Amino acid sequence: MTSKNDFALIVVDMKSTRTYTMRARAESTEATRRRIIESVVALSEERLSLEIVLADVADRAGVSVQTVLRHFGSKETLFAATLEYRRAQVREEWVAPAGDVAAAVRTITDFCERTGDWMLAIMSREHVDDAAAKVVAGGRELHRKWVTETFAPEIAGCADPDALVDLLVVATDLYTWKLLRRDAGRDQATTAERMLHLVRAVLSTS
Repeated sequence: MTSKNDFALIVVDMKSTRTYTMRARAESTEATRRRIIESVVALSEERLSLEIVLADVADRAGVSVQTVLRHFGSKETLFAATLEYRRAQVREEWVAPAGDVAAAVRTITDFCERTGDWMLAIMSREHVDDAAAKVVAGGRELHRKWVTETFAPEIAGCADPDALVDLLVVATDLYTWKLLRRDAGRDQATTAERMLHLVRAVLSTS
């Protein structure tokens, strides 16, 4: 015969099992969503394009198109989630100690080495593609915010902070990297060194 204590233990065990099952299901759902989003990122970077079809995303993620739609509802919602996911990644990748100019420039040039060609491809379509325009606008906003935060000690003591931010944005911009790395054919180290020289020149005259 089951005692009250035994019954209580059974109830507790059932609740624990149910909690564990729900947690495992939630973790599995989140892992699937992340895998789908990362598949969009990978395909876009490989193709230097935002023109990605759901069938290819599903194939890369190892799920069905129906699963993709069940998680995100539409291609537009998936794109928005991917954009937010990538922005969060960029914010983490761009972390540099405030006041360390060399580390800041190295952070931005290393990032350009990894994703510069993809970004240039997307920027070339910003005036004809709404999706590209959103990516580019978000990137510009992040870049300016990064400059403001990373060079905060230098900006704080400047007579014209807006002008200094503008100049630092130019000195660390993707197109500045492109002019040196792609157009002039400089190697990675030389490109970083010359962008650092630009930043220091801007700071020295502020």
